[in-house]
Amino acid sequence: MTDDATTDQDRTLIASQWRLVWWRFRRHRVALFSSVIVALFVLVAILADFLASGSPHDTHAHLAYLPPQPIFWFDEGAWSPHVLGVGSRRDPETLDLVFEIDPNEKIPVTFFAQGPSYHLLGVIPTDRHLLGIEGHPQRTNVFLLGADRIGRDLWSRLAVGTRTSMSIGLVGVVISLVIGIWLGGLSGYYGGWVDNAIQRLIEFFRSIPTIPLWMGLAAALPPEWSVKQRYFALTLILSLIAWTELARVIRGRFLSLREDDFVAAARVAGCSEGRIIFRHMVPAMISHIIAATTLAIPAMIISETALSFLGLGLRAPAVSWGVLLKEAQNVQAIALYPWMLLPAIPVIIAVLAFNFVGDGLRDAADPYAA
Repeated sequence: MTDDATTDQDRTLIASQWRLVWWRFRRHRVALFSSVIVALFVLVAILADFLASGSPHDTHAHLAYLPPQPIFWFDEGAWSPHVLGVGSRRDPETLDLVFEIDPNEKIPVTFFAQGPSYHLLGVIPTDRHLLGIEGHPQRTNVFLLGADRIGRDLWSRLAVGTRTSMSIGLVGVVISLVIGIWLGGLSGYYGGWVDNAIQRLIEFFRSIPTIPLWMGLAAALPPEWSVKQRYFALTLILSLIAWTELARVIRGRFLSLREDDFVAAARVAGCSEGRIIFRHMVPAMISHIIAATTLAIPAMIISETALSFLGLGLRAPAVSWGVLLKEAQNVQAIALYPWMLLPAIPVIIAVLAFNFVGDGLRDAADPYAA
């Protein structure tokens, strides 16, 4: 055996559980790259108002369905970020707005531009945005991804929608995790009639078709509720349905852990059952809980997007990925304004990234496996 192999074996023997998980996780290249993508999505969600070039609710009727505008970074060899001016006319036959690029009108694009006021990180009042237009009489937005049917900036709406959809996924999974740990832990630790009762409850929930159940619960929400009320109600509905999968994962781990020596030693030492569960058993399976939670987040995001797309989840003036995709429900919008489908791209990327990270964490959760 070489000295390097001996050194690696010694490091493995003295390394902590978390270090072993990290060493195994970083061998999963796809999961490691996906974790960077997830971090970027979280960063966009946190800095959504700063990254947006303006308010997601500002309308520009004369720019309805404006195609995406590219930024030109140089002008005659000199650094001069700008977008070209746009003129519009009404087609006499179709009555649609037809946009014409004016190459002679160059609108300067400014970094850290002044725009609509907001609270950075929810506490710091500011009016600075990463990109914007200052001094223009009609607009402050840079329409990087074009505009929707009433001239709202799609990029600004997509940034704010990322925050809404990501937060629903994260908050909903946290609620599901709390319910899953309690019921799954009780089921796996006590067994017997407690286990039978909880498992029958889980089977009842899982036997109900998911989409009709979501639709029924979401449709029962009073139509006069505010955006915040519908947001929290939808998050609660999704989490009350999603806890069953987490509960089964936790139950399986509890069934295997309750016979281990350290649990028996805790019982002999006179530890209460609550202390055994939450101070000994739960920390021993925290890596498995994190893996199961990461795999549950994309399902939560897809659920919110689907309900909002069907008009049963969040509704305008709320902004989420599903609300944005609802604008592209008809064939005309897809055929004539394909940029309205752009919100589907972050949905696909986020779901794939979370799944890859969850797979990597699930493999790394047992660092002693082959």
